[in-house]
Formats: sequence, C-alpha cells, structure tokens
Amino acid sequence: MRSTDKTLCGSYLHILRMYSLNFKVTPSRCDSDGRLKLFSALQMMQDCSEMWIDSEPGVRKYFTQHNMAQLLASRQVEILRVPEYKEELTVSTSVFDMKPMFGFRNTFIYDSDGQPCYRTWSMGAFVDRRNGKLTRVDEATIATMNLEPRQEMNYGDRRIILPKEGGEQHDAIRVMKADIDYNHHMNNANYIRMAMELLPHGIEVKGMRVEYRVAAKLGDMLSPTLFRLADDTIIVALYIGDEVSANIEFTVVKRP
Repeated sequence: MRSTDKTLCGSYLHILRMYSLNFKVTPSRCDSDGRLKLFSALQMMQDCSEMWIDSEPGVRKYFTQHNMAQLLASRQVEILRVPEYKEELTVSTSVFDMKPMFGFRNTFIYDSDGQPCYRTWSMGAFVDRRNGKLTRVDEATIATMNLEPRQEMNYGDRRIILPKEGGEQHDAIRVMKADIDYNHHMNNANYIRMAMELLPHGIEVKGMRVEYRVAAKLGDMLSPTLFRLADDTIIVALYIGDEVSANIEFTVVKRP
C-alpha cells in the first residue's frame, strides 16, 4: 500500500507519498534492555524497501521480464531515538533519484506520534540475477517512476576509507544457512549483526554507514578487522580472503 506520511523537516511540514509498512517492537526484536535491536530495525527497513517495488508496476514488470534484482550497495543511518518494547512503528520509503544502474532512496522509521526514530538514505544497484553483474534499466521505465524530494538528514559519503594500519584482527566468522536470503547471498542486516558483536561494551550506536562490496555466500569465512579512529568512531571491515566484503562505520557514545 501507499500511504501519506507527514514528517517534520526543519520548520516545514512536508507531505510525501511514500510506501509504508507497519511494525511492532515484539520480544524477538528487543535487546536485553527491552529496546529495538539495530539489526531488527535494519530488517524492517529492508523489508519495506524490497516490497516498495509493488507500488511501481512499471519497474516491477521490467525487473521481472529481465530477471533483475535490486541489491543494497550502501546505507547511512541516523539514530534519533531507539524504540522500546511494544511500540507501534511505521517504516516508510521513497526514491529520490534513479539512474540506469543505481537507485537512491530514503527509508525512515517513525513512532506512533509520527516522529522519526531512524533516518536513512541508501544506494541500490541493479543486477542480473543470473550472473550478478550490473545491468541497466531503460529510460522509458525510469520515466514511470514516482520520485520524491530528498528528505532532510545528514548525507555522508557512501565510500568508507580504511586506515592503512592499526587494525585489530578478530576470529573469522563462517556464513551459515540462516544468514542467506532469497538472493542466495548473506542478507545485508547480518553484516551489521556480526560487526556489532565486536564493539566494546558500554557504548551505544548513534549512527552507522555501511558499504557493501563483495557479497558473502554460504560457507564463506568473513575475517573482521576493527579500527578505532576516534573516541566516537569505530570501523569494522569484513574480509573474504584479501577482498573487502563490507565496511561498517559506527558512530558511538558511552552509555550513561
């Protein structure tokens, strides 16, 4: 379904046409403090973004005819407030730009008062399901798209530059059956779940950037290297052999 969401941006009230799904913070989505896990929030965002294609019949038809998929290439997340157990949430997504091989979208999570808890923007890549290579959407299909204004948030670089030295290496992690999604590689949220296991105790994540490079598949061994850039920035790089599979940058604060 498409719904009208009202979001406060600066001093102006914008009414946007966005694709939305409703969720509730259930026990399985909570951490030990009874708050929504970042992993679960990312799954909600991904579900909404994937199902968005049902609201764009021209794009859906083109993707089906050409055996195409949209794969996440990067995402930036701003965490304004972490929802708690039993809260009712609305996840809304809209595309603000589309190129022949890439799409750009906002996905926000709102509480029951319509206030944003998470603000994100992401870039997706269009690929051929048969060979995993980038492929193009024609201009006629792009012209059918409902594009919305880019929403207000801080837009960082989608590229994450790793330090040349100083990383802490950790034990490799095997990609299990439960990590794989219907695109036959590791689901995007699972990279974040693995990386967060390496973060020090006593901190809280306030923001995140992730750059996906090489999709991890069943049986792959992901070798993590952790870099502490400053008191508020930690990067976890996940390698498959010598290649970076994903880089995840966390902005953190000490818990009170």
